[in-house]
Amino acid sequence: MDELIDIVDKNGMPTGESVLKSQIHKKGYFHHTAHLWIYNTKGEILLQQRAASKAIHPLLWDVSVAGHIDAGETAEEGVIREAKEEIGITIHEKDLIKIGVFECFQTYPHGIIDNEFHNTFILKTDVGLADLTPQKDEVEALKFVTIDEFRHLLDFSHENKHFVGTNKDYYLKVVDRILKALKQDNDNLKD
Repeated sequence: MDELIDIVDKNGMPTGESVLKSQIHKKGYFHHTAHLWIYNTKGEILLQQRAASKAIHPLLWDVSVAGHIDAGETAEEGVIREAKEEIGITIHEKDLIKIGVFECFQTYPHGIIDNEFHNTFILKTDVGLADLTPQKDEVEALKFVTIDEFRHLLDFSHENKHFVGTNKDYYLKVVDRILKALKQDNDNLKD
């Protein structure tokens, strides 16, 4: 489906224009995406393996859920919709913790120009893999990894081709925020 995507300026501010998704990466327009990192009470992070058919980084492991924010949609609405579409999970805005907006500006050899602002959320839930339904054209597989496993795989991404190697700083920021959220949850339990 070729939905409309709002164009933003280099600072992430709306321009009032929208274009079809098929044009957003061809022309290199700045735009917003929604990212959701799911973790559980055991401190495991849900990873999504990108489908083999993806134009960018096929079969690499990445964020739990990610997608473009449709024209007129908020980041929260976009991440809720994407979670339902990509992994079949119903989530609620009240459970989302927004950890920031991260710039991702990259150009790829096959003509794709990524000028994205990742509106990034974390969500704690104890959903199991059996409860999730991966979207075939987006998701090859899903798995949970511990934070230690995540860091180990990330440290060797350029050799093991597990993660998108250029996203290392972003991944480390996300893991740090998940660790802080887990610590806060543990502190709240002690009170």
